[in-house]
Amino acid sequence: MKTTPARATVHIATQRALSRRGFLRGAGCALSLPFLEAMRPAFRAVASETNATPRRMFGICNNLGLLPENFFPEQGGADYKPSPYLEILAKHRNDLTVFSGVSHPDVDGGHPADNCFLTAAPHPGRAGFRNTISLDQFIGERLGHLTRFPALNLGVNVQRGLRSLSWTSSGVLIPCEESAADVYRCMFMQGTEEEMARQERKLALGESILDAVAGQAKQLERTIGERDRERIDQYFTSVRELEQRMQMSREWERKPKPVTAAPAPLDPANPRAYMEKVRLMYDMARLAFETDSTRSVALLLDSVNSPAIDVDGTKITDGYHNLSHHGKSQEKLAQLRAIDEWHMRLLDGLFTDLKAVKEDNDTLLDRTMILYGTNLGNANTHVTTNLPTLFAGGGFKHGQHLAFNRDRNYPLPNLFVSILQRLGLETEKFATSTGTMRGLDMLG
Repeated sequence: MKTTPARATVHIATQRALSRRGFLRGAGCALSLPFLEAMRPAFRAVASETNATPRRMFGICNNLGLLPENFFPEQGGADYKPSPYLEILAKHRNDLTVFSGVSHPDVDGGHPADNCFLTAAPHPGRAGFRNTISLDQFIGERLGHLTRFPALNLGVNVQRGLRSLSWTSSGVLIPCEESAADVYRCMFMQGTEEEMARQERKLALGESILDAVAGQAKQLERTIGERDRERIDQYFTSVRELEQRMQMSREWERKPKPVTAAPAPLDPANPRAYMEKVRLMYDMARLAFETDSTRSVALLLDSVNSPAIDVDGTKITDGYHNLSHHGKSQEKLAQLRAIDEWHMRLLDGLFTDLKAVKEDNDTLLDRTMILYGTNLGNANTHVTTNLPTLFAGGGFKHGQHLAFNRDRNYPLPNLFVSILQRLGLETEKFATSTGTMRGLDMLG
C-alpha cells in the first residue's frame, strides 16, 4: 500500500485516506504545538541553545510499574547499594539518578493516573476530570519549530482513546503511534512528487473547512450566554492553533528527510511480543534524536492492556495486569520479576546505544534526558505514591539515590521544571511543582 508521508505533530497518521469529517476529528486529536506571538520570548530565551548541540527529553511510563521491593535501594546518597533491578544498570550508575518518595500531588485514582504521568493534573478518576498540557507537548510548543516533528507520542499495546501520555493545552488526548514501521517511514522515507502534492492539498482542504466552520460558529456568538461564549473563544483559539500547525506542516513537506543506515523495523503482529515492541520504540526514539527529527518524545507502555507476554527464559502464564495483582503469590511474583528485569535490560540497551552516538564532545545520552517511571507506586494495591522513578542523562550530576519521605512525598513535577530549565526554557513552575528538583544539579 502506498502511504502519504505527512509531517507528524505527535500522532503520526500515514495509511488511510481521510474524509472531511475524519480529517477534522483527527486534526482535533493532534491539536497542539502552535506558534504564537506570545511564545516569542520563550524562543528568544533558547536562541543560544538552538545554535549549540541540542538537548532532548524522553518520557517513558510503564503503567504497571515495577516491584518496589526489588527497585528501591535501602540507602540514600551516592554510596547506595544497588537493588536487584539497579544491578542490571550497574555500568550506567554514574549516568542516572534513582528517586524514592516522589509522586504527583493529588494524582490518585489508580489506573487512570497514567494519563497524568506527564501532566500531573489532579484527581483523574473523578467525574468531570479535565486534563492539562503534558510535558512533552509543553516542550513541543516552545521548541517544535526547530525540528520536523515538534513531538512524537508513541505507545506499546495502548488502549486507544482511553490512554495516552500526551495531552494538548485544552486537555485533549493525543493518540499514540504504535507502529515503529510507520514512525520510521515518516522520519526517513521521502514521498513522491505526487504524494507530496496530495498531502499539501489535504492540508489546504483542512484549512478551508476550518474557515467555514469558524464562520458558522462566529454567528452564534450574538445569541449565546457567557459560558458558551467562553467555549466558543476556546474553539477559535484551537482553530487558530491548528491552522498555524498546518502552515508549518506545509513548509516541512518539501524539505528533504534525513538519511539513516538503520534498517526499517518490522512490527510484531502479536501483542504478546511486548518486549520486542518496546525495544523497537526505543530504537525509533534514538533515531529521532540522532537525526534531530524531534526533541521531545513520550512513550506509554500500556502493560494494563497487554496479554500474557513473551519473555525470554520465563514462561508467562497470565496477563500482565492479572500478574500485577499478585496477592503475594510466589509464582506470580517470580513472573513479574522476570518481566521487570527485562524492562531493565531494555533500558540498559537504550542507554548503551545512546552512549555510542557522539555529538561534539558529548554522547547522545549526555544530551538526552530520560525519565523512566510509572503512575503506580504498587500495582498490587493501586497506590499512586512513592513511584519507582529513574532519571538518566541530559547533563546532570548523577550517580545517586535521592531518597525523599516515602509517607509524605516530594513533588515529582519539580523534576519537570528542572528538565525544562535544562532545555533552556525560562520557567519556574509546571503543574503542581514547588520549584526545581532538590538535590539534582546541572553540569556546567
